[in-house]
Amino acid sequence: MQSDLYSRIDFYLNHLRVERQLAKNSVEAYSHDLRSFAEYAEKRKVGEVAEIGEDLALSFLASLAEGGIGTRSITRYLVVLRGFFSFMTREKIISTDPTAQIEFPGRWKKLPKFLSIEQVDLMLRQPDVKTTLGVRDHAILELFYASGLRISEMSGLTTDRINLQQGYCMPFGKGSKERVVPMGGEAIAAIALYLEEGRGKLARGMVVDELFLSRRGGRISRQRLWEIIKFYARKAGIKINVTPHMLRHSFATHLIERGADLRVVQMMLGHVDIATTQIYTHLSRRHLQELYKKFHPRA
Repeated sequence: MQSDLYSRIDFYLNHLRVERQLAKNSVEAYSHDLRSFAEYAEKRKVGEVAEIGEDLALSFLASLAEGGIGTRSITRYLVVLRGFFSFMTREKIISTDPTAQIEFPGRWKKLPKFLSIEQVDLMLRQPDVKTTLGVRDHAILELFYASGLRISEMSGLTTDRINLQQGYCMPFGKGSKERVVPMGGEAIAAIALYLEEGRGKLARGMVVDELFLSRRGGRISRQRLWEIIKFYARKAGIKINVTPHMLRHSFATHLIERGADLRVVQMMLGHVDIATTQIYTHLSRRHLQELYKKFHPRA
């Protein structure tokens, strides 16, 4: 049985053929682009045209860019989608056009590079957790991917800013802005193991506030965190230049790809503007954790 979205596409294509009297080749081109989008939506369990939001349309266009599709072709896809959703709006099938506020690719910023879920999984399996440094490094990698923290936030994160029992950390971001970021089960387990078996050996009796310590027992530097990520990326056989910020981009991209709301991801990343701050004040920690567990692949 055809889904609602495919039926609406057929309805629109018939409109193009009969009422607008477009050439056969033009209708076929529209059909190709719209069905490509419908297949993308179907893979994400979206079959109703009314369920489609701006996030899904954006992630579809981003996936085209990531797949090497050029700016001109992506512009064509966006024009086709706008035509379809504009028609759906005029026919009162939907109330708003989810593509109306999407800018054309010529005005997009360069898309940040990110790793696939498979690449991240492979990288996170590299540290030798039978060693003290391996236990520490595994916890670092897990937390980077679980939280999307900036490298400066990771280096400065103190033990009192982590709550393993309730599953969140509270980094200080840019401008010393505090935020609450949920952590998944994999990261919680890795950090718990580090606190139990690794951190004390590195501290050597010294009192240090920071969570992650260097081999000499002091606060781990941003440079060392950078080196750790590069080392395990190479060990995993990842050919591209992996950076801490790439793990941050991967965190955000994977959440959005799995259906997370862009505004929630913005809050987790600490991209704070007035609108984001207002939204944040209305979301409880429990709601953030529920969203995180629903959408993050390692929750």
